[in-house]
Order: sequence, then C-alpha cells, then structure tokens
Amino acid sequence: MNVLNPASYHYKKSKSTAAFLFILIMIAGLLMNLGMSSLTDMDGFYADKVQELHDPHVSITMNSASCKAAYRDFLSSYPGVREVETERVILLSSATIPFYKHDLGYGIRTMVLDADAARNIAPVKLIEAASIEYEDGIYVPYSLKVRGGYELGDRFPVTYRNKQYSYRVAGFFESTLMGTPKLDMLKLYLPQAGYLQLSKDAGPAAQGTLMSAILTDSEQSGTLLMDYYRAFPQSNETVIPGFWAADTHMAEDGGAFIVYFVSLILVVFAAVIVLVSLLVIKYRVTDRIEAGMVNIGVLKAMGYTRLQIVFMYVMPFIWLAFAASVAGVALSCAGMPLYGNMVSALAGLVWNGSAYAGFTLACVGTATFLVFAVAFFSAAPICRLHPVDALRGGIKSHNFKRNYLPLSRTRGGVHWLLACKTALAAGRQNLLLGCIMAAVTFASVFSVVLYYNTAIDKTALFRMIGSETPDVGIQVQSGTDSLQLLAAIRQMTGVDKAIVMESIPTVIQGQNVSAEIIDQFEYLDNKTVYEGRYPLYDNEIAVTGKLAGLLGKTIGDSIKVEAVNGSYVYLITGLNQSFSAEGKGASLTLAGLNHLIPGHNGMSINVYLQGDSKTAFMQEVLAEYGSLIRSLTDVNESKESGTQVYGSALLAVMAVILSISVLVVVLILFLVIKTSILKRRRDVGILKVAGYTSFQLIAQLTLSIIPVTIAGVVAGGALGALYTNAILELLLADAGISRVRFIVPMPYIAMLCTVIVAFSCLVSLFVARRIKGVTPYVLITE
Repeated sequence: MNVLNPASYHYKKSKSTAAFLFILIMIAGLLMNLGMSSLTDMDGFYADKVQELHDPHVSITMNSASCKAAYRDFLSSYPGVREVETERVILLSSATIPFYKHDLGYGIRTMVLDADAARNIAPVKLIEAASIEYEDGIYVPYSLKVRGGYELGDRFPVTYRNKQYSYRVAGFFESTLMGTPKLDMLKLYLPQAGYLQLSKDAGPAAQGTLMSAILTDSEQSGTLLMDYYRAFPQSNETVIPGFWAADTHMAEDGGAFIVYFVSLILVVFAAVIVLVSLLVIKYRVTDRIEAGMVNIGVLKAMGYTRLQIVFMYVMPFIWLAFAASVAGVALSCAGMPLYGNMVSALAGLVWNGSAYAGFTLACVGTATFLVFAVAFFSAAPICRLHPVDALRGGIKSHNFKRNYLPLSRTRGGVHWLLACKTALAAGRQNLLLGCIMAAVTFASVFSVVLYYNTAIDKTALFRMIGSETPDVGIQVQSGTDSLQLLAAIRQMTGVDKAIVMESIPTVIQGQNVSAEIIDQFEYLDNKTVYEGRYPLYDNEIAVTGKLAGLLGKTIGDSIKVEAVNGSYVYLITGLNQSFSAEGKGASLTLAGLNHLIPGHNGMSINVYLQGDSKTAFMQEVLAEYGSLIRSLTDVNESKESGTQVYGSALLAVMAVILSISVLVVVLILFLVIKTSILKRRRDVGILKVAGYTSFQLIAQLTLSIIPVTIAGVVAGGALGALYTNAILELLLADAGISRVRFIVPMPYIAMLCTVIVAFSCLVSLFVARRIKGVTPYVLITE
C-alpha cells in the first residue's frame, strides 16, 4: 500500500512545526559545515600558504656588522635545505607602529626591505595595490588591513628614535613569519627611493642582514634552527645586536589555534541545536501518536502493516531533515567568504576556504540518520498497539492520574490554580520545554563568559596562557649588564617590582621546547604552576603538563635539557601550562640557565609600577639609562592591541549564539503553546462558556509555562556558571592548557537569565493570543 500520501499529510497538518524544525536543522547544518571545513582546512593552511608565497621555513636576521659568511655556509650545507638567500635590510630595533588605524601605536622590532630589489624567496606579491604611485608609499602586511582597518591611501606613521616618518599605504602583502606582531618582528616594504632615504637616516646601527632558508621537509625547520644555535652559541642579542630567528612552526603556533577554537565552538553549538531538534521530534512523534490513535487503528484495520504505519510517521521527518541539512550546507557555502574574513583577521593571512564534499555529505547524512533514528524509535510503540485499542482511542474512559490541586480544597487564586493544574497535566511538554530552555541558556552563558574574559576583563585570559602583564617592557642593548640595570630600576621611584624574563629555544629529550628564564618567580603576577612549585635552585625546572605527559615524566623525575652547546640534568619541581609552542614549555631560574649558556643574564626586563605613571617612568628611565636600553614598550597597550582581534571574533561568535538562542526560544514557545491550545480547544471553549475571558485564559496558559521556563533558565544558568571552565579545559587540552579559571561574571549572567525569562513571558503572551480565535460558536460549527 502507498505510504507516501498519508505521510505527506503531516506537513499540511503541522506547517509551523515543520518550519520550526527546518530552520533549526538548517542552522545546525550551516554552523557544522562552516566549523568542520575550517577545522580541516587549517591543518595544512600554513604549509600551503608558505608554498604559495614561496616564504622561507627559517628566517635569521642580525646586524650586518656581526654577520659572517659561516652563518650562510651553515644554512647552505645543512641537509634538506633546498634554497638559501641573503639580503640587506633595515633593522629598526624598536619602531612605534599603530597597528590599529586610530591607535597611538607601540614599539616592535621592524624589518624594512627594498620593494624593488630582486629576490627569489618571499618575493613581493601584493594582494591589493594602489592605482596611483605614491612618492611616500609603503607596503604593509595584510593583517593591518583585516585587523587594523587600514585602506589604500591611508597615512601610516613609523616612529624610530623619536623621529616620525609618514607614509601612505600603497599596497598589502602576506607574510607567514613577519606579517603579524606575534613573533616580535614586523616586515614592511618601501620603494627603492624611500628605502635608501630611510637607510641613510637610520644610520649604520640599523643596517641588517636577512638570511632565509627553504627546506625540502618543512617539519625539520625547528631542528635546523636548534642545530644553528648549537653551531653558533653566540647567536643571541647579548652578543649579536639585532639577532632574531623564527621558523614556520612558531608562526603557526597560536595563529591557527584561535581559528581552531572558534570553529570548535561553532561545531559544539551546532551539536546543541541538533539535540534540541531531536528533542522536538521525539515530542512531536509521541504527541501525534496520542492524538491520532484512532487513525492508527483505522489504518491497521485497512490492512497497513505496522512497519508501514511507522514509516508514515517517520518519513516526513526524514524528508525535512534531508532538505534542511542540504539548505544549511548550501548557505554555508554561500557564507564561506564572510566567515573567511574572520579567519583571515585571526590568522593575518588570506583564507579562501571552501566546503569539502566529504564533510558536506557527512553533515547531510549525519543529520538525516539521527532524525531517522529518533523518529523511528519514538514511533516504535505503534507496533505494540492493537487495532481494537487504537480504534477505541486508548483508555480514555477514565483519568487515573491523581488530582493534586483540587479547586475545592486548595487555597489560592483560581487562575493560578488552573495554570498549575495545566502544567502538571503536561509533564512531557514541560520536560521538553525545560530541557531546551536549559540548553539555550547554557550556550548563552558560555558565550558571555568567553566574551567577558577575552574582551572586557582579560586578567584570567592572560593567567590561563601564562602571559605576564607588566606595565613596561625593557629590551637591553647588546653588551649591557642587564642585572646591573635591573638593580638600578628596582631602586627607582614608583617601581613596585622588576624581573628579568625572556625565552630561549631548548631541546628536551628530542622535543623542541621554548624555556622561559626568570630571575625571581615569586614576583610573577600570573603564576601558571598548577601542581608542585616553580624552581628555586639552579638544578630545578618546571615543565608544562603536556610536555611531561609526552615524555612520561612527573614531579620528582630528572630531565635532560640541551641548549646551544650545553646540556644539564634538572629536577622537575612543578607542572605548569603554556599556550605557546604547542603547549610544550619549561621554566628555569637565571642561575639554572648558566649551566646551559654561561654568562647569559637575559636581555628583557619587565617592570611593574605602583601607580598609573607609565609615561613619567618611561621618560625618566630613558633620560637616565637611555644608552643602555634598546627599546621601551607599553606592555598593556601592546597586549590590548594584540588581543583586540580575538575579542572581536568572539564577540561575533557570542552574537551568533545569542541570536540563535533567541530564535530557538521564540520557536519552541510558539510550538509548545500552539500545541497546547490545539489539544485543549474543547476545554478552552467550555471555560469561555463558563464565563472566563480570553485574557484570563491567556494569563492561565502563560502562567502554566513560565515556572517551567524559569526552572530551565535557572538550571542552564547554574550549569553554565559551574561548568564553563571545565568545558574550556576539555576544548583547550590539546593546546596544552590544563587549568582554566575564567571569571564568571554573576551580574551579567543574572541579567542574561532575567532577560531570557522576561522575553519568554512576552513571547508566551503574544503567541497565546491565538486563544481569542477559539469560541464556543467555532467549536459547535466545526
């Protein structure tokens, strides 16, 4: 027998439900396909971009006076190196550059190259170029466009040694190593005339040499860099002015992770939406079976098999899930360029993402299968229903449920009591509504907590990633006794504390590890050790939990550390966490560093001030010790600028989650109230005959829903407040984060929950106005 015609009757009978489910599944398909496509694409994104731009896998730069032929010879003869190039550049030890169009800017090491010079490695490839040629033109990284808001023709000031050079943006280019500030080096291009003029003004001290190398296997870039340090132990700023080195793994680290994180949030939220859809389908199938029990009996009496009847109930949802998921995938393909703009801003590189056929089919297939499974098992009771029982409509002659609120004996307003009786009689509906409201509130609280800690109060974010937040950062000139300068700074008025803090590359049992060197760990504001303690003595070390897990080590074990030409065995005293270097890090005392690099005292000093006197302090320290200082940085300003793009991305994610949450609240309340009115049309008509007004019945229906809504919102808010950090720990575990202690802003969460409840009340009152259309006359004439 034909089951398609009876199945299609579902859409004519429940158009609003079908539209509700279509929208939910479409949104889930949209977010899932966007998230999965970017997660997959980012795996090889940096490697592909390096190949596309013909960028180096390793870059090393230093002052030209210190550069030796042996350095280039080492790179040229290194096994696996395919191409090496050396170029003269201008090295500005600390140039003040406004990364955002209207910012004052902050200091960063800057490399300026001649745009007209011939080069094989990293040739100038402009994404955008001005239609006219500016005499004072400059080519800047693409990240300054997508993050900083610069456009062609905008003024771009560069300040070096208190002298400002003003240029016009003539074009944008991509660079995997020096296109963003994260590796503490920014690359700029000037036309030959401008380059020669700046070179003359900057003087011999700014003349630098850039060595670039491309390997056959990019995975060996870190190994090459470490072998270079071993071959030339003096390769640091203490000995060689302007020394800087980086490889593609350093660039990929951090830049790709934030994209992973945002994409993962979208995928998880899509899964929540799918769960909401499945709950609605479960509710609708069960409700339709109860409402259409007599029709089921008729169909069985006509000769339809049990499986055919089950598929009459299941097929509409399968068609709907397939069509909605296809529509969602199609929307994701159309919206991929818009999403790509956000990914490009986070990575600082052009991302031309596209949907993968495999993931597209997987999204459609997974959604359709889950809907089929839930609908089929929800409709399974039809198989156990006897035709005679179905024709009788089940056992309807008597209600065996206990009357919990008899009107004759229960105190309280009659409208409130009738509302409570309505709520108690609709247990399954209340469970559905409560679960969905809890899920929606939980997702909203999660997004608010995430945004609060990345855009409003970043204290917990910096503590999580192990980033210190001093007021001023000082880079010491090569050849300067940094400890003597440190002692002098600690005695200055207004200084609360000051520490030496820098990182050096090391190898720990075959793993390339960035080790932080600090003279006094007790002065740190953001302590990242979550088990054990920081090292106190020269034979102690703290390592990240991820590195300890990879090496099978724990507190109390010994570990061999290699750096440059030295090696030493240290005792592990603590486990900490680090966001950089794929979560592989270590912490050593300054005395402990001397076992690896004798005489190295560090070149970076972090200064913490007692009050808001940064400008005065920076002026004073430059006046007294300017000859010993290579650069001064307002660290707070630089960190604010550096994290602004992440706050913007997570603001967009929060806006998406909250918008979809509002839509889900509207749709689920519409569905529940409409279904309730349809099921109680006869009761509503009787109550109107008894003298109840439409407004009183609307109030009763709303009051029956609001307690469940409040319970769901409170449960979701409480779960969000309690478990957001735990979920973030799971999501960030692969990045080396073992402990997350984000601030949970209770006033914001309370406000959010209040708004959701108030909004639900308004929506309920508006939708319940359908009761006005139910009149005794309509019921009699039907």
